[in-house]
Parts: sequence; structure tokens; C-alpha cells
Amino acid sequence: MNLLDEGSVAIVEETDIVTVRQTVREAAGQIGLGVTDVTRVVTAASELARNVFKYGNGGSMTWKLLESEFAKGIELTFQDKGPGIPDIEQALQDGFSTGGGLGMGLPGAKKLMDEMSVDSSPQIGTRVVVRKWRSI
Repeated sequence: MNLLDEGSVAIVEETDIVTVRQTVREAAGQIGLGVTDVTRVVTAASELARNVFKYGNGGSMTWKLLESEFAKGIELTFQDKGPGIPDIEQALQDGFSTGGGLGMGLPGAKKLMDEMSVDSSPQIGTRVVVRKWRSI
């Protein structure tokens, strides 16, 4: 894979979620995703950024555009400074919430993207990596 482009957005204030959405929309458009897939990626990014802000004591989103012989993609990494997720499997179930929300953030993002991984530790926080691909 060749790295085409990358960047980072700090998520400290609620308004940073808007910046994440705008940044991801532009980056996803660069790899030629259709309108529906761009909307999926932006929606997933918005949910994950909100989690970083609301539950994770702030953090960041980094993005990079990827290209292989057969596909172009976008990878988004969300890192927070929160208490961690005690049970990742439970947190990925529809409707599960520790914060009184609808419980659609993590499971919703997983459904919208092609790939997702979640790592969490009480000492480090939570790191979520998602990818969306377009065949070329």
C-alpha cells in the first residue's frame, strides 16, 4: 500500500466534531467514493468523534488515504484519553450504552465501514480504527 495523504484533527471541543466531518468528507471524496459511501464514512466518523469527545476525555482523529493494486481506501483512527471500555464485545452490541445514549456509536460505525478494530485499556484509553474501500 502506498500512502497518498494523511492528517489529524484534535477532538477537544464539541465543535471539533464538525471539523472531523468536514475533513473526512473531503478525504473520502479524494479516493472517488460515491455519495452514499461518503455519507457512510462521514456518519461513522461523526459517531466515533462524538464518543471521543463525550466519553473519552478528548483525543484525536487521524486519517490516511490508502491505495493497493486493487483498491483505494480511507483509514480513520480515533484515539481518546478516557477510562477505556471494560467489555468491547458488549460495547459493540446494538443498544448498549454506559452513558445513557442510544448505544449506536460503535455498532453503527462498524456497520457503516468495511473494517473496524477496537483496542481499549484503562491506562491508555480507547483506539478505534475503521476503513472503507473502493475497488479500482
